[in-house]
Amino acid sequence: MSDAVFLGVDVGTGSARAGLFDMQGKMLAAAKRDIAMWRDGPDFVEQSSDDIWQAVCAATREAIEKAGIDPARVAGIGFDATCSLVVLDDQGQPLTVSPSGDNARNIIVWMDHRALEQAARINATGHDVLRYVGGVISPEMETPKLLWLKENLPQTYASAWQFLDLADFLSWRATGELARSTCTVTCKWTYLAHEGRWDPDYFRKVGLGDLADQDFARIGQQVVAPGTPLGAGLTDQAAADLGLMPGTPVAAGLIDAHAGGIGTVGVEGQPQDNLAYVFGTSSCTMTTTAEPAFVPGVWGPYYQAMMPGMWLNEGGQSAAGAAIDQLLSFHPAAAEAADAARAAGQPLPVWLAAQAAASIEDLSSAVELAGKLHVVPEFLGNRAPFADPNARAIVAGLGMERDLPSLIALYIAGICGIGYGLRQIIEAQDREGVSVDRVVISGGAGNLPLIRQLFADATGKPVISVQAEEPVLAGSAMIGAVAAGAYAGLPEAMDAMTAKADEYHPSKPAAARHQARFEVFSALQAAARTG
Repeated sequence: MSDAVFLGVDVGTGSARAGLFDMQGKMLAAAKRDIAMWRDGPDFVEQSSDDIWQAVCAATREAIEKAGIDPARVAGIGFDATCSLVVLDDQGQPLTVSPSGDNARNIIVWMDHRALEQAARINATGHDVLRYVGGVISPEMETPKLLWLKENLPQTYASAWQFLDLADFLSWRATGELARSTCTVTCKWTYLAHEGRWDPDYFRKVGLGDLADQDFARIGQQVVAPGTPLGAGLTDQAAADLGLMPGTPVAAGLIDAHAGGIGTVGVEGQPQDNLAYVFGTSSCTMTTTAEPAFVPGVWGPYYQAMMPGMWLNEGGQSAAGAAIDQLLSFHPAAAEAADAARAAGQPLPVWLAAQAAASIEDLSSAVELAGKLHVVPEFLGNRAPFADPNARAIVAGLGMERDLPSLIALYIAGICGIGYGLRQIIEAQDREGVSVDRVVISGGAGNLPLIRQLFADATGKPVISVQAEEPVLAGSAMIGAVAAGAYAGLPEAMDAMTAKADEYHPSKPAAARHQARFEVFSALQAAARTG
């Protein structure tokens, strides 16, 4: 199998990507397709499973063409996706989740917050299952969304054949197998993987007792570990769609952030020594432990949600890269700077980072550019460690400036704010005995050296990057390699396909400045929670 190639498919919030990797984890080619999104109001975000599948197929075909390989060399496939809810009818066709009634809109996207009230009612039950989601369930998770559907679109709820996490939908579309991944249902659906069961009492207490009465047939009766080969591999139809060979092994998939964790945490030391930090549209932190650790406000502990035989704690923020985009849009100089960024062929945040880096002697001194500006970038609530979906962003220290330097200052202050939120998660876990030696970063928004250095300085932890150009895609390719039998298991695949690129150490001279800013950040947060 030395010439084998593995396909990793990543469906993020705005696009589907496909990447081809060799046995050593080198990416041979990748391609991307945008996916549609509907936003009818601030809390409603919907997508189409047909649109996503078409994007996956187009990206896969292009990646194979770019790599110039025989499709028969693709020996295994891994899918990852956002933790979005897909609804299908009894013919396996899309069934609407939208008040519009449009059946094409059959996905409630992870960031959709329509189920705030339902999440609050579920949390008010105080059910013991909630201990395994950090004590507080989020409206991003699936049982609040299912309850919203039952109460607001009862015809959809009653006639639905299957409710699937998006990664599980992709593996079903590829193989015809309905097995769910422990990653998806444990992290987002309250499946108790350490006991190998759903808790019927929980579903009855929260108003979803019919799912228990049906023996959970609509949300998953077979649950397997990520990387488990599903069925007989690609069906004839899926193979034709993707331009691959029928029977190609397909792995039980991953949530996208967890694929980034797989693609990074094996880079140095033991996986449990490393905190995986995926910085994209949202951010996600993942910490593995040998024994369960209960950290208030941090999701989990989840058994075998990422690493086999290990527990996982998951944190992060609902808006990270998206929070920076939102923050910059408020500034009077944003339009002019965006024009300059487009002329340079760069996204605005990347262009601003380059402008900032060009104006300083070393990356750690970038914090000085923020001046007296302070940002708590919680535009979409605080996922961790406060588990407060109602939290909102704060910007303090604004003056009358309208020029580019003040826009750069706002950008740096926003990045520092995200770094301080990461520090709070690390410290919350540390208080419960879950300590890490380093942060291993992935995600498109975290590719810049300036950001990595600011995060190292903000958290006081070394930040490591990996050689893989696309660690999330690489993580999915790794589970594809495991499904293909190329490696004995996931640890062996991670060891063979992961390598360190750069390391960013906290700056001692900058430590006092960040400590002072962190204290302001925490005080602003606390004031907003009590105000």
